[in-house]
Amino acid sequence: MKQKKKRSFPTAFTVLFIILVLASILTYIIPSGRFSRLTYNNQSNEFVVTDYKDKTHIEPATQQVLDKLHIQLDLNKFKEGIIKKPLAIPGTYTQIKQHPQGILEILKAPVQGVMDTVDIMIFVLILGGIIGLVNKVGAFEAGIGALSKKTKGKEFMLVTIIFFLTALGGTTFGLAEETIAFYPILMPIFLVSGFDAITCIAAIYLGSSIGTTFSTVNPFSVVIASNAAGISFTDGLGFRVITLIIGACITLGYIYLYAKKVRKDPTCSLTYDTQKEIHDRFLKEYDNEVSNNFTIRKKLILTIFSLAFLVLIWGVSRGGWWFEEMSALFLGVSIIIMGLSGLSEKEAVNTFIAGAADLVGVALTIGLARSINIVLDQGFVSDTLLHYSINLISGMSGWMFSITQLFVFSFLGLFIPSSSGLAVLTMPIMAPLADSVGLSREIVINAYNWGQGLMAFITPTGLILVTLEMAGATFDKWLKYVLPLLGIIGIYSIVMLIISTLV
Repeated sequence: MKQKKKRSFPTAFTVLFIILVLASILTYIIPSGRFSRLTYNNQSNEFVVTDYKDKTHIEPATQQVLDKLHIQLDLNKFKEGIIKKPLAIPGTYTQIKQHPQGILEILKAPVQGVMDTVDIMIFVLILGGIIGLVNKVGAFEAGIGALSKKTKGKEFMLVTIIFFLTALGGTTFGLAEETIAFYPILMPIFLVSGFDAITCIAAIYLGSSIGTTFSTVNPFSVVIASNAAGISFTDGLGFRVITLIIGACITLGYIYLYAKKVRKDPTCSLTYDTQKEIHDRFLKEYDNEVSNNFTIRKKLILTIFSLAFLVLIWGVSRGGWWFEEMSALFLGVSIIIMGLSGLSEKEAVNTFIAGAADLVGVALTIGLARSINIVLDQGFVSDTLLHYSINLISGMSGWMFSITQLFVFSFLGLFIPSSSGLAVLTMPIMAPLADSVGLSREIVINAYNWGQGLMAFITPTGLILVTLEMAGATFDKWLKYVLPLLGIIGIYSIVMLIISTLV
């Protein structure tokens, strides 16, 4: 009798491709439509208005023009460069000819997605190369061995530190994509410390997600949304800080309960059935005897490697860096480590290439995730969904208005995963609705921030599938882990929104 083959959950590639097909089907169902857009030309000091047909005309950059277009913003926000992206003009939504995305567009989208995200993909490949080098010389093994001795009996302190550092990065400068670099380094440390892959993902991914969800001064979400809404980002800052602290504590408590259960009984791990594959992937070269041999060479390589992350954080938060600069940083560090490794030139280069090859799958996942947004953009459905959302909210008042906005922004976040893009598209239209029901515009900012942030926990078009591919876990295991927390944080967000309407 043949043994029944156990079904496994589809890979990240298959999940994303299924979603890509579903996105293309939506372009047949949801009417295509567009808002007119307003852009400020700082060289000519003029406004450029682009209509639904992509025809443009020039308007003088005056406050009167903004008032005429019902854009309730101060002219100085444009002149000072605070608002740079095109703004949706209220009341200009127009339904256009349907732009369905067929089979050819589905097949072209992943190629376009790779072209759009090539900077991130190069960063991931260089990261894979440098990880390969550091692994080859045994620096990771030695470092993990030394760290595990020092943290013996206090292992959860590692989880707490990583969680709060990533949350701090998320709430201050929008730490998100940059966390991709952390998994190859931290996964072996977590595994040796007795945690499973899910706990490592939670510490890093949920840390940055909670930080970006309950952003305080993140320029890519709360600051740009506040500017687009015509208020200062400091409005309601104290309340946001309190919300962040409580939300972070709730999430860390959730992580702790799961981690404690898994350390007590490893069979309780959601990734127990793939534990061997995960250990083989991240600890294949780990040797306790080698880990005790923490030589000066290994310490120096590990120090240089660690300092690169401090430079990266500085560059992203203060230096205006993006993936081009981050890739250049790690390429430079790779060359230095090659020189210090003691490997021959041929061996060092081949090790770097092999390390990069290990992350090709992750890199391609990034491009495929982007292809979904491309299909939706080319189908012109995002503006239509925004138009429907505005009609839904209009006429509501008080706490019902704020809660409905939370759900609306969560829904829109599925189709517009860019926090800054969602803010600029929606705020000029959504924020004035708060005035009409007698609420502060900062409540709209909170609804936007918390709503779209919550979707980051599970949105396949965001960073989660790339993260899971990096860590060797599957989407179904993550959903089983995170959905209860998503419900808890969702209810918490609703409660805090209601409170904010009363204070």
